[in-house]
Amino acid sequence: MATRFTYSPWDGTQRGFDLDADLLFDQLTDELLYHGDVNAALRRMMQDGMRDADGNRLDGLRDLMDQLRRERQERLDRSNLGGVYDDIARELDDIVDEERHAIENAVRDAESSGDERRADAARNTAAERNMRLDLMPNDLAGKVRELDSYNWESADAQRRFEQMLDKLREQLMQQMVDQMSDGMQNMTPGDMSRMKDMLADLNELLEQHQRGEDTSEAFDDFMAKHGDFFPENPQNVDELLEQMARRMAAMQAMLNSMTPEQRQQLQELSDQLMEDMDLQWQMQQLSGNLQQMFPQLNWEQSYDFDGQDPMGFAQAMQAMQDLGDLDQLEHLLQNATNPGALAEADMDRVRDLLGDDAARSLERLAELTKMLEDAGLIENKEGRLELTPRGLRAIGSNALRDLFTKLTKEHVGQHQLHQFGQGHERTYQTKPYEFGDPFQLDLHRTIRNALQRTGHGTPVDLHPDDFEIERTEHLTRSSTVLMLDLSMSMPMRDNFLPAKKVAMALHHLISTQFPRDYLGLVGFSETARQITAEELPEVSWDFVYGTNMHHGFAIARQLLARQTGTKQIIMITDGEPTAHITPRGDVYFNYPPVRETVEATLREVVRCTREQIRINTFVLDATTALQAFIEQMTQINGGRAFYTTNDALGDYVLVDFLERRRRMTHRRAG
Repeated sequence: MATRFTYSPWDGTQRGFDLDADLLFDQLTDELLYHGDVNAALRRMMQDGMRDADGNRLDGLRDLMDQLRRERQERLDRSNLGGVYDDIARELDDIVDEERHAIENAVRDAESSGDERRADAARNTAAERNMRLDLMPNDLAGKVRELDSYNWESADAQRRFEQMLDKLREQLMQQMVDQMSDGMQNMTPGDMSRMKDMLADLNELLEQHQRGEDTSEAFDDFMAKHGDFFPENPQNVDELLEQMARRMAAMQAMLNSMTPEQRQQLQELSDQLMEDMDLQWQMQQLSGNLQQMFPQLNWEQSYDFDGQDPMGFAQAMQAMQDLGDLDQLEHLLQNATNPGALAEADMDRVRDLLGDDAARSLERLAELTKMLEDAGLIENKEGRLELTPRGLRAIGSNALRDLFTKLTKEHVGQHQLHQFGQGHERTYQTKPYEFGDPFQLDLHRTIRNALQRTGHGTPVDLHPDDFEIERTEHLTRSSTVLMLDLSMSMPMRDNFLPAKKVAMALHHLISTQFPRDYLGLVGFSETARQITAEELPEVSWDFVYGTNMHHGFAIARQLLARQTGTKQIIMITDGEPTAHITPRGDVYFNYPPVRETVEATLREVVRCTREQIRINTFVLDATTALQAFIEQMTQINGGRAFYTTNDALGDYVLVDFLERRRRMTHRRAG
């Protein structure tokens, strides 16, 4: 039965094709080639973002963090906490003035005593104390922290400061009470007693949890007894403790910021709390335990509200919770090393704080790894992401497509690829199809094979084993070694990515269009080494100095000695030969190049020439000295030199290879 499709007008509610693995991998190709590491490439894509199939922008982590910081600053610029802590600020200034007056009196008394040693000591002590007072932070929380460790001169000032701290602690307890239940505005003395019992049971439950004991039954008993204190209805101990920790961290942030306004309806409750030392002890014990368990909540955080809109207590608490969640989200985004780590974000909370678009972008970023794994493009090997064989083919195909897309119309017109006869000649015989064969299908024999296999007529059910192709006589074979400069100058001049993309594209072109041809890969910097096709995507530049063409030519010549057909070396470089292998096997490096290095390199060029290996060189950022060396080398070898830029490198290499391959075919066919 034919598949039916229903079309309807666009009304703004439909969603596009969105992001798929192939589109994602297309956008990831350059990052994979540049970094040579799936993990690094995914991290870069996470940072920069991407576009979906409809061209819609999906923000990266940098965009999301910028939006997050703007949202936080707008909240701080819009609101003003103000409130009861203004009185405490004025009282703190009075305490500091009283301390300074006591310091002056101590110096005056010492100087009037006639004891010069006592006077000097008093002046030194006064200078030290005044300096500490002068250097106190401007914010109220900072002043409190500084004075808490200050060595007081005035006992009265110290006593007033300690009394002020008691007042702050009492306000913190009041805030805690306000957040524990919506139904506590009309608490009776009996409710206060229940609250103390709840805190004692909660601290005991927390200690059991810290000891690693099974607390499932104890948690159920706790919730049955005290569940009305927790309207969020936590399902286990971990959820309960995290909820409590977030509340107390938000309250601590308010204390650190010297806020908030008190709600009038809790004033009577506050008076009772100030006299209840047992409740205060339970609260302090709970706070200390939760700070140890959840240090990531940043208990020292404070905020500077600079706006004009005053906030009440409820608004201030909500603002603190929102700011704390923004801080936690920023910490998560900053420390995410792979897309999977982003799945830890509460997407509903992200949507509340930053909007639907930000949540959608974060959801898609979190799916990157799974999407590529499900498509078979990457796999996790012992905690490290690596390309699969399909991924290797895809990255080569993408590189080849990108380079051919850039070719001008004139180039495409001059270098058309023919569908048939690419290096082969028909013999009017057939053979079963094998991978790598030109797909010149013999329909008659293929259909006959299918009929014989199935034993029935139409419709014909084809299977890959039925395919039979026209046998061809192999006329030409090309053996190529690509020498890729991996010295540090390549990335420094932005030449590395274009050169590596050419290597991937050339490998894919030969393996798919000319499967009987040979392509070897050699990377060279201070020394040279052979690179396998599987290693190529992960190849990066070497953090060493030196351009050892001598060693590279030697390895390339050895690889080609085992091959047949026409032989060539394609070298991509942006530097002169500055290193060679000495007769003792050591590496000698010098810049600028010395005569010994140049001569050793040219001797290897002569050996290649004797073995009928042509060297075609693609030169990037050619200097006068480099051009002179290349011209000397081409005179010896008879190869060609192309002076190009990194933008046009792919055009030159691929077009030249295809031109040479076509000339070989036509020459043999003629």
